[in-house]
Amino acid sequence: MAKELEGHSVSLLFIEKDATRVETLKEQGFDIEIGDISDPDVINTLKMSNPDVVFILSSNGDANLKALQQLKKLDPDVYTISRAIDQTNKERLESAGTDYAIQSTRAAANYIIGLIERATKLKKARELKRIIREMNGGRLAIVMHNNPDPDAISGAMALKEIANNVGVESKILYHGRIGHQENKAFVNLLGIDLERMDEYDLSSYTHIALFEGAIPGVNNQLPRGTKVNIAIDHHPVNIDEVNADFIDIQPELGASATIMALYLRDLQLKISSELATALLYGIRVDTDEFKKNATQLDLNAAAFLYPKVDHEILSQIETPSMSIETLDIMGHAIKNRLVKGSYLISNVGNIRDRDALPQAADYLLNLEGVTTTVIFGLTEESIYLSGRSKDVRVNVGEVMREAFGETYGGGHATSAGAHIPLGVFSGTKDKLTLMKLAEEAVVRKLFDVMGVEKEE
Repeated sequence: MAKELEGHSVSLLFIEKDATRVETLKEQGFDIEIGDISDPDVINTLKMSNPDVVFILSSNGDANLKALQQLKKLDPDVYTISRAIDQTNKERLESAGTDYAIQSTRAAANYIIGLIERATKLKKARELKRIIREMNGGRLAIVMHNNPDPDAISGAMALKEIANNVGVESKILYHGRIGHQENKAFVNLLGIDLERMDEYDLSSYTHIALFEGAIPGVNNQLPRGTKVNIAIDHHPVNIDEVNADFIDIQPELGASATIMALYLRDLQLKISSELATALLYGIRVDTDEFKKNATQLDLNAAAFLYPKVDHEILSQIETPSMSIETLDIMGHAIKNRLVKGSYLISNVGNIRDRDALPQAADYLLNLEGVTTTVIFGLTEESIYLSGRSKDVRVNVGEVMREAFGETYGGGHATSAGAHIPLGVFSGTKDKLTLMKLAEEAVVRKLFDVMGVEKEE
């Protein structure tokens, strides 16, 4: 401890009962007194020096406990760090008021476990970089899920950065639309280079990465059976159905952007302010400002990104104006709400901006007595649903999957969505009849899965 603290700008006083050690430390220039730390007279001497922190580090657990008890009698507020010999000794030291009890063998084990976990993640990051490097001379298509959100977009940007680092040409592709006023501001303010998938021939790409997706044809425009080289996602998926050279599916994380931020950190790649801002925003959105599904790794990724973020741009992204359509959809969701027990379902009718649905689902979740919301609307070709829940008994992602099938529905326990193609009904001119039929089918299916009718 003396050697470790020597280089720090602190004043040190050591108490040691072994005369040989005392002489050795004195020869090295340390201020040291000989004595037994369990002796009240020695503790009184220590009290006179008015220390900010006291380390009680002998190899005798009983002596450490006695020294702590004597010290706390003299100065209850002094900060103490005590060495525990075993778990029982640790508990006694904590009961006696030590601020921190160190069990050296356990601390060493935890440190080693941390190194192993870090090594495992570094190996995964290096594997991804190697696989992309081996594409040398090829072209990589980074395909996101339909109607991508900031988590998907920012993570795809990070994957593109890794490809650039090893000299591989890549393009970020998406299908659908980028709605939601914040998402539009996000793309525009950060100058993100995205391309519509229908404008490119995938056969011109030698390799394909699915980001925030794992299975071709499931919420993405890749044809079923397409060969995928890289699959990265944080949504639950049947891993047996995922087939790629590189797979990283981490449903325990709050955001896919977290996976990529930690890759960049572990690979020690220099990242731009724009990329750091995008990734932090993606993590914050998908974890609802770290209040939903956030883990320690999400927080670690945010801490890594924060110093590199352009906070002025981030503020502009977070405060865009609300569109008239979004306001109208919020109004329809409130007006058309159907509440059964703690469940709320609302049909907002025809929509163009599907990204207003999760905003309405979040907003109506604040109603008194409501713990689960599902908001849905119709486009020309599909029914879109967005669900939210704060009921620990309800996994809204499982509800969507069970109600509409894994191909069309999914998500997490607290937030989920579904996309149901209208098929032959997509050309129907009688929209009122179509909406009524859709509402009856959707509501019946959801209530059957959630068991609402059985409760009545």
